[in-house]
Amino acid sequence: MTGSGSSDDVGLRDLQLLIRRMYYDKDVERGVDGTFMWLMEEVGELAAALRSGTREEMAEEFADVIAWLATIANVAGVDLAAAVGRKYGQGCPGCGRLECCCDDAGKP
Repeated sequence: MTGSGSSDDVGLRDLQLLIRRMYYDKDVERGVDGTFMWLMEEVGELAAALRSGTREEMAEEFADVIAWLATIANVAGVDLAAAVGRKYGQGCPGCGRLECCCDDAGKP
């Protein structure tokens, strides 16, 4: 991994590569649809942790959700770091500012 080299400081690109190295063959076999179902299960677990979990339980569920998101991106052939940089690297996609001033009624 790049960056500080610490296992608790993983950049988005490094995370996607790490997940690919660990799980790619299994993920491709499962496909996008099967993998998406796992992501949805993890999102549900995150929701439960946010409602009544400890800080550690929340952190673990956030990690699981982002790992499954990286998994789907790998299977779909999407570079998450590049996608995030393109969409959010210059600011809010709605108003274009680094501090969003979009109306709360709409996205983002």
